[in-house]
Amino acid sequence: MLDATTRSGGTATATPPATATEFSIATEFAVADPTGLTARCTRVLLSPWSRLYLLVVLLLAAASSVLLFEPQRLLADGWPPQLGGAAAAVVFAGAYGLCTVAFVPRPLLNLAAGALFGSQLGLGTALVGTVLGAGVAFGLGRILGQEALRPLLRARWLKAADGQLSRHGFRSMMVARLFPGVPFWAANYCAAVSRMGWLPFLLATALGSIPNTAAYAVAGARASAPTSPAFLIAMGFIAVPALVGAVVAWRKRHHLRGHR
Repeated sequence: MLDATTRSGGTATATPPATATEFSIATEFAVADPTGLTARCTRVLLSPWSRLYLLVVLLLAAASSVLLFEPQRLLADGWPPQLGGAAAAVVFAGAYGLCTVAFVPRPLLNLAAGALFGSQLGLGTALVGTVLGAGVAFGLGRILGQEALRPLLRARWLKAADGQLSRHGFRSMMVARLFPGVPFWAANYCAAVSRMGWLPFLLATALGSIPNTAAYAVAGARASAPTSPAFLIAMGFIAVPALVGAVVAWRKRHHLRGHR
């Protein structure tokens, strides 16, 4: 049977409507599919668990770099002679902050600050490095870990800790910084997972770290004279908060067990 064009005397053959529709659908699919794949990959890469895995990888890399390069050798080897004055203090503060993110103990860094820069400048440098390191850790935990970890806070004692940090962030962080029983990195990431604000966290970190940091800085500056009154007083300021923190933790152990 001839189609309408042939019967009218024409020579062209009409394109079947079904073929045109199928071609249009195939073209739209070919154009839209790469975009859909890209969107799906982006969602996977930016998902809470992917970001948490990235945080774990970054922290493991930082800890591994500390084991390989041993920045704590700064105490024994001293500061590079070409750096001095304000430039040395700025570089040391930046290195201090990065080292705290990589789990280097702060007491060691505080001793180094006092030994290299003296009591006053060492205290200022160590405090700047402390706030810098706390801010970096808080930001990493907040951006990469909070969304994945908050749904896991189901245990009663975890909910209690989260509520304390969220409602009384400044006071709770001040206590954590004043008493050396809570590791620096643990307080940073616990605060990041909670709903504590940036300003209370950084302000409490700066103020609460002054006594302990000052004691270590003085001890580092007077380490060459371990029998001097300044060194002995500094060691007393280090030992007393640690003892008080241990006693408080011992008395609160039954209360914490009851919330498990």
